[in-house]
Amino acid sequence: MKILVVEEDNKIAKFIKRGLEEQGYEVDVAQGGEEGLERSLHGSYGLAILGVMLTKKDGSSLLDEMRGKKIMTPVLVVSGKNTVEDIVAGLNAGADDYLKKPFALPELVARVKALLRRVEQDRGARIYFADLRLDPVLHKVWRNEEEIDLTAKEYELLEYLVRHPNEVISRNMIADAVWEGGFDTFTNIIDVYINYLRKKIDRGHARKLIHTVRGVGYILKDEA
Repeated sequence: MKILVVEEDNKIAKFIKRGLEEQGYEVDVAQGGEEGLERSLHGSYGLAILGVMLTKKDGSSLLDEMRGKKIMTPVLVVSGKNTVEDIVAGLNAGADDYLKKPFALPELVARVKALLRRVEQDRGARIYFADLRLDPVLHKVWRNEEEIDLTAKEYELLEYLVRHPNEVISRNMIADAVWEGGFDTFTNIIDVYINYLRKKIDRGHARKLIHTVRGVGYILKDEA
């Protein structure tokens, strides 16, 4: 498995490269955003790890261009920008996960393995719930045959709900499954993302699919 690391801080880049190579991964390092885009376009990578503070083309711009060019390589953003707004912006731009600096190597390795496992699990058939249809490979969603445009994290959250229909799902369960850890600071992010999904999935439809279980969490059920 080849992993692309885009990071201009040589110390951090070497730390990540050495740690992942010890786990058996092949790692390429790009020193800036432009080199990172070039490598992502022409290399075959199972995962990309992007720093945010890059010259010429910052991490956010790089990620936006990758997704705009339909490069669906899973992306783990590592950044010292740790506010909720920064995390939401990174995930909305198309990141699959967000790791705050400074981080320990075991946490990085765990995030990498979790993302790669998720990619393998996604290589399955389309999944359905009510009039929703999801394609786990292309990360596309339709309702009543109308395609719905979702960000990477919105899709991941929706797929988790669809794979657990008619079950009450707590915020901690969502944090563990979708954000790879039960972070207290993510509670409001989960609420925000549920609201994003409601606007895109349920607005304009008599049959509502995403429901709140007050004081507990959420449930996906087909209810007029």
